[in-house]
Amino acid sequence: MNGKTLIGLICIAIGGLLALKFFNIHLGAIFAFFLPIVLIVCGFIGLRNGQKVIGSIFLVIGFVMLLGKLGGLFTLIFSIALVGAGIYMISNKSFYRR
Repeated sequence: MNGKTLIGLICIAIGGLLALKFFNIHLGAIFAFFLPIVLIVCGFIGLRNGQKVIGSIFLVIGFVMLLGKLGGLFTLIFSIALVGAGIYMISNKSFYRR
């Protein structure tokens, strides 16, 4: 890829983002999930290329950022598991007679 092609792609991306903003379409939430995934991928690539320290740092930062974004999802999964465990305990009479 030569310099002209790269500059052209950057101009297209910036113009497209500005056009989306004009139509009141915001991509902040998508980029908020995209950045941690990019860091995790860069960390795996760094580990595969022998850069253990920087790869590990990128992985840890990416996972911590992603866990912060997915906290609500983990809470939902935990609450569904608690409801399921409660239903199992109520319906299974032999559970209490061990």
